[in-house]
Amino acid sequence: MKIDIKEYLKSPCSASSLPYWKSKNIKVPSDILIVHDKDYKPNIFHEYKDERYFRLYNDLSDINSIHKSKDVYFEYVSEKTIDNLVDIINVSYDYLKVTKNKILALQKTPVYNSRFWILLKEKHSNKYVGSGIADFDASIGELIIEWVQVVPTCRGKGYGTLIVNFLLNEAKEIANFSTVSGRVDDSNMPERLYRKCGFVGNDVWHILHKRP
Repeated sequence: MKIDIKEYLKSPCSASSLPYWKSKNIKVPSDILIVHDKDYKPNIFHEYKDERYFRLYNDLSDINSIHKSKDVYFEYVSEKTIDNLVDIINVSYDYLKVTKNKILALQKTPVYNSRFWILLKEKHSNKYVGSGIADFDASIGELIIEWVQVVPTCRGKGYGTLIVNFLLNEAKEIANFSTVSGRVDDSNMPERLYRKCGFVGNDVWHILHKRP
């Protein structure tokens, strides 16, 4: 999985299915294949279960500014609010659940940066309604958006766009570019959200699991 840094920086989303820092450290299990869409042929990989992931790029040259809202405001995640973050993630997906320990483990990685762990709170209800987590690889200036979610009851209000734009604005003085990936077939259609926030590209990666 090791990727040449020059190759990665030339075209991050086509060079690797993973952010550069992860590609240096991960070992792909023997029963999993990772194939770019340009090399994917269904008849060849029929023995594998296929999960498709988009990977998008933002050069941070044109970021939407953040305006104060009368409805919501941001807080940085703290030790006191980490449970709220876990709750938001778990209520936002029907195909995964996370534990507090799993989320805390992310803070021990070399790309953890507290300014990119945020919660969105609604003023009138005093409840947390969304969250965002991004990594920052200072060695190459890459902001990696990992988790953006809005609780189901508060979707359709533009909160997802607000969270992504907040993260991009936080990073624009220190990052050179940003990447994001997600499930192509996710019913929440995250790709549409990121494209709305200036991410571009057409790279799709197939994560192929060997069928039993």
